[in-house]
Amino acid sequence: MRIFQHNKSTLNSLKEKPFKLEKDIQKVVEGNLSQISGYRFVKSEFVIKNSRIDTLAFDEENHSFVIIEYKRDRNYSVVDQGVSYLNLMLEYKADFIVEYNESQKQNLKRSDVDWSQSKVVFVAPSFTDFQRQSSNFKDLPIELWEIKRFDNDIIVINPIKKSQSAPSIKQVQNKEESNIGKVVEEIKVYTEEDHLVGKSEEIIELYETYKNAILNLTSDIDVYPKKLYIAFKKDKNLADIHIQHKGLKIWINMHKGDLDDPKKIANDVSRKGHWGNGDYEITVNDTKDLEYIMSLIKQVIN
Repeated sequence: MRIFQHNKSTLNSLKEKPFKLEKDIQKVVEGNLSQISGYRFVKSEFVIKNSRIDTLAFDEENHSFVIIEYKRDRNYSVVDQGVSYLNLMLEYKADFIVEYNESQKQNLKRSDVDWSQSKVVFVAPSFTDFQRQSSNFKDLPIELWEIKRFDNDIIVINPIKKSQSAPSIKQVQNKEESNIGKVVEEIKVYTEEDHLVGKSEEIIELYETYKNAILNLTSDIDVYPKKLYIAFKKDKNLADIHIQHKGLKIWINMHKGDLDDPKKIANDVSRKGHWGNGDYEITVNDTKDLEYIMSLIKQVIN
């Protein structure tokens, strides 16, 4: 990756300034965790049962804990270490809740946490091909984020996406005989396929039409299947879609009173329980209002 600074009509190449210490990476991420990921920072250097977790965070959208580890060298197994930490979390759930409550001064209960959505994130300047390939399983809750620093204190963070054809870890692991067994049993990484199971071809085509329309609104929109809906994110959630048997439920991530909706097709759900982000909900079973709905979602970007 080459980074340039545009100065008038000239592009000036910015040189990479490598991080000297893992702690330097940790300071950047922890100090800007909400902006980078949306996660809530819980604890730095969380020690549990003779293990030290670099950063403990909480994903408020998924109601789950996130373990973040920082690396400068490339001689380690992301899968072995990641699975070890996930097993540790599942075994000592109460310790994680106690730490959250003490540091956040809140009363988080065990039932408030969706342990099936737990994950480990590795942050490093680069990853080897082996590390990328070994973690490239669609149902393995381990993410790799590359971080680089350039001149003028420019920071680039690049989450490595798993390939669309990524296999299931269950295809290559005997879960009864490996350390990954408990993780596979208790933690679920959701895919679009999970949301489409049992749906008619008409509903699948309807979803694909709305999905493609959202992705065409602007560049760099990513699709993140969650437990209850499919999220479409740029810097934040733009819209969330729940696929029903007879249509789609779409939530637009804007606060009550901020959406310009002359046709009044978006319902105000700010005072009622709902799954997706934002205060506006639309139910569709056809594409007649597709362009208009895209104009509403685009307001989240502008």
